[in-house]
Amino acid sequence: MKTLRQVLLVGVAMLTAGGSVWGHHSFAMFDLEKEVTLQGVVKVFDWSNPHCWLEVVASGGKGGTTEWKLEMGAQGMLSRTGWKRTTLKAGDKVTVVFNPLKSGAPSGRLVRVTLPNGRVMGPGGPPPPHKP
Repeated sequence: MKTLRQVLLVGVAMLTAGGSVWGHHSFAMFDLEKEVTLQGVVKVFDWSNPHCWLEVVASGGKGGTTEWKLEMGAQGMLSRTGWKRTTLKAGDKVTVVFNPLKSGAPSGRLVRVTLPNGRVMGPGGPPPPHKP
């Protein structure tokens, strides 16, 4: 009986912790109904956890530029889909497609990037939940 109680207690603890892990990140800040496409130059490809980031400088109109910060998946997820820390480097010309922030700030969630060699890569993970 004591063993059954311990197993149940561990099971409840795992379910509770699992909810916290999945709940740590929301896609609510991104406009998942909208995709923006930009051509630009890689400023930084940050290969880090918990998420990798791609910073791209693109024409901002009126002769200026805008620096876009795009969130990607984690290193492990990216690696499983063919990414390496050397896939992109500063100065690479790329085309990015992303879901922008709802706030209008120059940031978003990467949907895909076309590399200088023409290869198209995704964000390294499952797509966000789709709104019905």
